[in-house]
Amino acid sequence: MARPVQDPRLIGEIGRAISGEYNAIQCYARLAKAAPDAETRKQILEIRQDEVRHYQVFMGIYHRLTGGAVPPITPEPCPRDFREGLRAAFKDEQETVDFYLSVGDRARDPSIRRAFVRAAQDEQNHAVWFLYFLSGK
Repeated sequence: MARPVQDPRLIGEIGRAISGEYNAIQCYARLAKAAPDAETRKQILEIRQDEVRHYQVFMGIYHRLTGGAVPPITPEPCPRDFREGLRAAFKDEQETVDFYLSVGDRARDPSIRRAFVRAAQDEQNHAVWFLYFLSGK
């Protein structure tokens, strides 16, 4: 059975989401290692685990839609300083919320829509945690 023709814009956006999640996974591992205390480290690792789940869900969607290999990942540098890492993470999470909601709004498939809306909710929660850590908790 032939696959239905897919929206190339949606495929590209899912690829972008996969790349972003991959980079967050890498950077949050580094951020957790630099955390000043066990409580902060534990929360950052929980956030990282959400990113792993998003990555896996988006990879599954990508494969289902394309039948193809993983899109190329564009590596991004992680800030070395803990506070700079928190700032970058906060900004990225906030921007990702908007991006995921726009992808979800355009997706015709309800399962894709749900996946992106759920991920956007998680990203907003992550942003709140990073802001909390930036505020000096």
